[in-house]
Amino acid sequence: MKTIAIVGGGITGVTTAYALAKRGFTVTLFERHRYAAMETSFANGGQLSASNAEVWTHWSTILKGMKWMLKKDAPLLVNPKPSWHKFAWFAEFIAAMPSYEKNTIETARLAVAAREHLFAWADAEGIDFDLKKQGILHIYRDKKGFDHAEKVSQLLAEGGLPRHAVTPQEMKAIEPTLAGNYYGGYFTESDSTGDIHKFSNGLANALERLGVRTLYDQDVISVNSNNSQAVITVKEQDAKPSVHVFDGVVICAGVASKQFAAQLGDRVNIYPVKGYSITVNLLDADSQAGAPNVSLLDDETKLVTSRLGVDRFRVAGTAEFNGYNKDIRADRIQPLVQWVQQCFPKINTRSVVPWAGLRPMMPNMMPRVGKGNANNVFYNTGHGHLGWTLSAVTADMVAEIMASPANAARTLTPVLV
Repeated sequence: MKTIAIVGGGITGVTTAYALAKRGFTVTLFERHRYAAMETSFANGGQLSASNAEVWTHWSTILKGMKWMLKKDAPLLVNPKPSWHKFAWFAEFIAAMPSYEKNTIETARLAVAAREHLFAWADAEGIDFDLKKQGILHIYRDKKGFDHAEKVSQLLAEGGLPRHAVTPQEMKAIEPTLAGNYYGGYFTESDSTGDIHKFSNGLANALERLGVRTLYDQDVISVNSNNSQAVITVKEQDAKPSVHVFDGVVICAGVASKQFAAQLGDRVNIYPVKGYSITVNLLDADSQAGAPNVSLLDDETKLVTSRLGVDRFRVAGTAEFNGYNKDIRADRIQPLVQWVQQCFPKINTRSVVPWAGLRPMMPNMMPRVGKGNANNVFYNTGHGHLGWTLSAVTADMVAEIMASPANAARTLTPVLV
């Protein structure tokens, strides 16, 4: 294979294109928007968080979902309206629970490895993405959450990630602007934050310098393969559909990957799990001084934060199982604003930009990385809430599979399938 098409220009698409281009492939990237990273990779929580590698396939997740089903502002919200897709996804989610520990360890291992690639690529291409290497502080409001974190820390350690418990006093020393009372915390010095959108666009610019053909405003309507050729049919605004032929294709299309996989004879059971974020513009000196520099993860509210440069503060989180729906609901945004006001009272919240995106989640919470049924079809998708964290390593993995004849007939890491 020499000519490769990539479907999707989000974080997994641009990183996959970069990894393939560096290995000498002739790459064409298709993206339906005018620019890269305009959907799920636009305004996420910003965390490059190996410490958030715990998968959700645990009975506590099911219990919380049932408990919060009728609470509109709940961190985890499941629309009770039935659908076959939702039913099948949750059935597989429950079936994956015995692999909770194994998949958490594997995710941590991948997240640690991803840092090396991402930082190296950013340095090589001179990409400024508001990178802040000041760690991530997980905060816990009760003993139950803190005790569970201790068990998770043991799994993370098996995956190669050290983190340590901190007292409320130590938490205050780590992040002096944090207000409120807490039982304790866990601090991961090696984690970091950055702006996924700025990184994705910086890497997209690097792709053009490397000779990658980037086709924006191209809505892919079908993908087919006969094992030796991949045929991509696209629609560009009011123009007639056009057909492109390649040696191979990589599907990196986020929540749309499910439909493309079906066209290719594969089953990639991704569900769109909506997440929300707010970007608080820090327009005055008091707000800038009152906003945290250390990234946080609040276990009770399931919210994460990142400081993006001097004048932006990002807060993101929640999980909403509500189908392919990107509506920005006021009753889901308001708890994020209130959280900022409670935890960081010196921040002025007059200028807040809300956003919602659909996380592409597999039932076992592991990304789909590797070959499809056809010899020239590959996937790098389904990263869920850790797309930003894992993207660089899974891009390198799928590129290595495609470049190596010995690996061409299998996926590199079976647990990811």
